[in-house]
Amino acid sequence: MTTMTKRILTPIDGRVESEAIVPVVAAVARGAGSTVRLLRVFPVPEHVVGPYGRTVAYVDQEMARLTAEGMDELAHIEAELDGVPVERVVRFGEPAEEIRLEAEAYNADLVTLATTRRSRLGRALAPGVAERLEADSTVPTLVLRG
Repeated sequence: MTTMTKRILTPIDGRVESEAIVPVVAAVARGAGSTVRLLRVFPVPEHVVGPYGRTVAYVDQEMARLTAEGMDELAHIEAELDGVPVERVVRFGEPAEEIRLEAEAYNADLVTLATTRRSRLGRALAPGVAERLEADSTVPTLVLRG
C-alpha cells in the first residue's frame, strides 16, 4: 500500500474521535513520501435571520465564516503532520458525496478516516459516512474504528 500511496485524502469532521486517524496517516505518509489533503465538509449553510426577521448573515457570509473556521481546525491537524506535505480544503454539502468528489478531483490513492464503533444493526439501518464510503468509493478506504 505505501509504495503507491502518493496522495492521501483525510476527512476531519471536527470531532476529537475523527482525529484518531492522524498518527496512522502521518506514519503512512512519511513512509511513502505522500502528500496529505485534509478535508473538512460542512452542510450548506442558510442565511441567518435575527429575532425580528432581519437577515443577520447571508449564505456567502456564512460560507466564508465556516471556511475560515474549517481552515483553522485543519491547521491544528496539519501541525501534527510535521514533515509531511499538507493541503487543506473546506467543502460544503453532504459529507460522503463531497469526500467521494474530492477523492476523485484530487486523484487520491487512499482515503483515510476514523469513526466510532457501531453495532452491525445500527450500521445496517443507518449507515454512516464511513460505511457509505466503503460501499461506494472507487478509491481504497482505510477506516479506523475507535
